[in-house]
Parts: sequence; structure tokens; C-alpha cells
Amino acid sequence: MATQNSIKTYLPRIILLCVVVLGLYFGYSKYKYAQSHEDTDNAQVETYFVPVLPRMAGYVKSVSVKDYDVVKKDELILEIDSDEAKLALDEMEADLFQAQTDVENAKANITNLSMSIKSNEANLKATYLRRDKAKKDADRDAALVAENAITRKQGDDSKSAYEVLAAQYEAGIADISATKSRMPILQATLHKAEATLAVKRVKIEQQKLKLTYSKVFAPTSGRIGKKSVEPGQFIQAGQPLMTIVQDSTFWVVANFKETQVGRLKIGSEAELKLDAYPDRVIKGKVISIAESTGAKTSLLPPDNASGNFVKVTQRVPVKIEILDLEKNKDILRAGLSLEVSVIVK
Repeated sequence: MATQNSIKTYLPRIILLCVVVLGLYFGYSKYKYAQSHEDTDNAQVETYFVPVLPRMAGYVKSVSVKDYDVVKKDELILEIDSDEAKLALDEMEADLFQAQTDVENAKANITNLSMSIKSNEANLKATYLRRDKAKKDADRDAALVAENAITRKQGDDSKSAYEVLAAQYEAGIADISATKSRMPILQATLHKAEATLAVKRVKIEQQKLKLTYSKVFAPTSGRIGKKSVEPGQFIQAGQPLMTIVQDSTFWVVANFKETQVGRLKIGSEAELKLDAYPDRVIKGKVISIAESTGAKTSLLPPDNASGNFVKVTQRVPVKIEILDLEKNKDILRAGLSLEVSVIVK
């Protein structure tokens, strides 16, 4: 009976002692953990979002993907009707043929003019020789007339023949000068035709390049986000059609309180636990700390100089690399919340 009374007397004390010991143990464990870790649950998984933007306007002919489909880089995802652009290319090629004809015609005119100049120069040389002979004949006949060896009429005829040839020679020189003056005009016409031909060729290349824009390919590998385009829809160049979420690169942005940042260092190890998969512990490493708080980079940053000031603990974004990415890629999704614990030691 005395033993039972003793047990009843000391049992509450024993239980209280055990509770105190356990409390001290867990309290010390929490203290030790707090001394070597900085935790936050204000964190999200991040990745790259690549927009799909068409480079030409037109009606959508076909869409090859659906929401959340997995695509590979350079995979065809959309096609724009290009029949009108093809007809425009045919018209440009016809204009190019006409421009080529204009160039050939300009070259032919220059060649014809060059031949005319050579022919006139040859005729002028012949006229020069005849004029020279006529002058000698006129001078000789004038001497004979003075000696009454021939009649005055013969002398006058020789003089007239010389004057006619002299006039023809001067006219030939003027004609050649006038013909040569047309050469710069024809050369300018040729240069203009060649420039027009070059412009039309460039426009054709531009149109061919534009035709390649009728097929829209995936700019990167990943998973299609919600798309906003359907066949038959008219779209503009640069209009966002859908977004590809990259599934090969993930990282974590954790927003630590400004009172915690002082203990964080580049290269510190981190433990990551997704809210969706709390049993999976993912290894990470701090790779950068933002140069400003999240509030300063927001759309409407606060201005403490206006109104009543209430001090609010700011948060600083910290970028964390996921070390075992390949092993955990199957559970990672952009935007998922997680708990982050950085070992500060």
C-alpha cells in the first residue's frame, strides 16, 4: 500500500520531468537549427516563358498543337495561309523579267551608239582624205589658172569641190560630237535600269523570306501554355499566340526577410521542399542575391516620403540553383510554392 502511494506521489513529478526534458531537447534542437539555417516559405519555382510570335499577318491555315502539348525546338506548330503572298511573288518575278529586258535594251542602245560613232569616225577619216586631196587639187589648179594653163572654170570647180568636202568634214565632226553626247544619257539609262533590277531582286528575296514566315516553328523545347489562336483567325505580325514553358531549366526564387539576408552567402547549400511533394527533399545552392527589394521593382513601388510612414520588413529575392535537376524534373512546375532552408553555418 505504501508502494502504491509512493508511485502516485512521484508519477506526476516524473511525467513533469520528462516533459521538461523533452521540451528542453526540442527547444535546444530548434535553437541549434535556427543558428545554422535561414528558412522561408515565400518561394516559387521559376523557368523561362518563351512567347510564340508570328512575323507576318494573315489568316491561320492550321494549328498543330493543343494546350499543354510537349513540343521540340523547330517543330511546326502553326501555318498561315500564304496563297496571296505567292501570287505577289509571281507578279514580282514578272516585273523582274521586264526589268531584265530594260537592262538588255539599254545595253543594246549603247552598243548601237558605239558602232554608229565608229562608223561616223571612219566616214570622217575618208572625208578628211578627200578634202586633203581636193585642197591640193585646188591649189594646183589655181597655179595653172595663173599661168593660163587651164580655164578659170576648171579652177573654180576645183575650189568648189574642196569647199564642199571641207564643209562635209566640219559637219562630220559636229555629227560625231552630237552622237557622243548621247552616250552619257544612255549610260545613265543603263545604270537606272540596273538599279531598278537590283531593287526588284531584293524585293523578291524579301518576299521569299516572308513566305518562310508562313510556317511558325517552336523557338524552344518545352510545353505549350494556353494558346489563343485557332484556324481561320486573322493574326497580326508580333501578336502573342501562345507561350512555351521551358521544361529543361528550373530555378527557385526565395524572398527572404531583410533581417535574414545578412547571414546568406553565395554558394550556401539549401534544402527545398515543394508544397505539392513535401516528402521530396531537393538540394540547391544560392547563386545570387538581388540588388534591390521586391517592393522597389514592383509596378507601383512605395514612397515612404509621402503620407504616414509605417515600417514594414522588406523581402529580398534570392536565386537558388537546383542541383539535382534531372532527378526531380518530373515534379517541377513553374509557379509551385515551396519551403526553402539555407544552411548558413
